[in-house]
Amino acid sequence: MTQERKPWIERFADALLREPKDQEQLLMLLRNCNERRLIDSDTLNMLESVMHLSDLQVRDVMFPRAQAIMIDEEASIADALPIIIESTHSRFPVISSNKEDVIGILHAKELLKFALQPHSRSTMVKELVRPATFVPESKRLDQLLREIRNKRTHMLVVVDEYGGVAGLVTMEDILEQIVGDINDEYDNTCEINIKKIDEHLFNIRALTTIEEFNQYFNTQLSNEDFDTIGGYVMHELGHFPQLGEIATIDHFEFEILRVEARRIESLQVKKI
Repeated sequence: MTQERKPWIERFADALLREPKDQEQLLMLLRNCNERRLIDSDTLNMLESVMHLSDLQVRDVMFPRAQAIMIDEEASIADALPIIIESTHSRFPVISSNKEDVIGILHAKELLKFALQPHSRSTMVKELVRPATFVPESKRLDQLLREIRNKRTHMLVVVDEYGGVAGLVTMEDILEQIVGDINDEYDNTCEINIKKIDEHLFNIRALTTIEEFNQYFNTQLSNEDFDTIGGYVMHELGHFPQLGEIATIDHFEFEILRVEARRIESLQVKKI
């Protein structure tokens, strides 16, 4: 009678009974298990990534401060809602009025109750923030993972050796080191260039072509010197704009919503 084939988990356990002496031997054993089809290649890659977490530091995976979307503590709910809607993120660092310190984290869901209550939108963002957790950029990822699990937090503020804010790190950043890129429902390559907020307010990607802008708004902005609306606005300002800066062009106000790597990422347009 043919002996019944053992389940893969038992065969994997049998292979591990050889007791590797160090990490390199363990890796060789895991690769051998993969060759013998006891574990598949995806499983092998994840196990190897977990073992290498201790080789990485927070600075290796963090989101740099310059690319983070932050909300000023003096902003009202009315000011913050367009930024939150345009970015589609769930958590936002809230910065002090001096633009240097993070005073807490704002959860987008905290604003849901204000969305349909216009009279409450004057509430200040700083009244809704939750305490932030700070970690040094030199912290190892395996240690950070334990800290995230113990504190049950998903976003942490990364500080450099001088105590300044260097960036942000999330649970997703760590998981991506194990399983690869994680695409959520908002990671859509077919992004909408012009998103209508109400009759007079729109969020626009800076890479929207002037031709598309003209067609949408029935305008006649010139595209002889610039192809995109971001380039056009920067030219009109005459300098690289700051977050929140406003340019008035024809019958529109263009407010800078997001800048990244010395370029405009998105704008809010208001008909005037």
